[in-house]
Amino acid sequence: MKTILSVKSFWRGIAGVLAALAIFAGLPLKASAGVNVNVNLNTQRMNVSVDGRHYATYKVSTGKRGYTTPTGNYRVQRMEKMHYSRKYNNSPMPHSIFFRGGFAIHGTGAISRLGSVASHGCVRLHPRDARELYNLVKAKGRRSTKIRLAYGPGKKAKRFSNKRKHRKSYSTRRTTNLFNNVRKNRRVVASGEGSRAIYIFGGLGLD
Repeated sequence: MKTILSVKSFWRGIAGVLAALAIFAGLPLKASAGVNVNVNLNTQRMNVSVDGRHYATYKVSTGKRGYTTPTGNYRVQRMEKMHYSRKYNNSPMPHSIFFRGGFAIHGTGAISRLGSVASHGCVRLHPRDARELYNLVKAKGRRSTKIRLAYGPGKKAKRFSNKRKHRKSYSTRRTTNLFNNVRKNRRVVASGEGSRAIYIFGGLGLD
């Protein structure tokens, strides 16, 4: 009887060591029951599995240069259907899933930037995907949800750039001159995390 118990204890110890090594090496752990959210900071992709089966893959945007997205294993701390960032001009953060302090997985209006690093540290999702994940976690339970963020395998995603190569046309030159002439009258509205900047030049509103 003692021999059987010692053998079981030995294999349990081996399993614990292997799990610890997997975490240290940044390898994905074997999926368990519940919701497993794995964010690959290299590829800017989120893989979601439910009860050990692949559920969905979403494009994300994590912290850009100067804004770090934390790595590691986390649990859901709180959930808010609509949150407004007090740090970034009350920017809307729909379907927020907070996992470490002010860091959250949430929807964004900057859809074109998904798939590249562009956030202030949070994990941005398409509003549709954020709503789907939020409802999934709510249905399965916060305690049954695990969140992992790591620099996994795959090609590193590029930083978002809005620079476009184009030949300057007459209308482009005219617009550039307009911007230069009214630069002093510029004011910015609703800039920040999860929102778009609206530039108003006198009576002309450009979104």
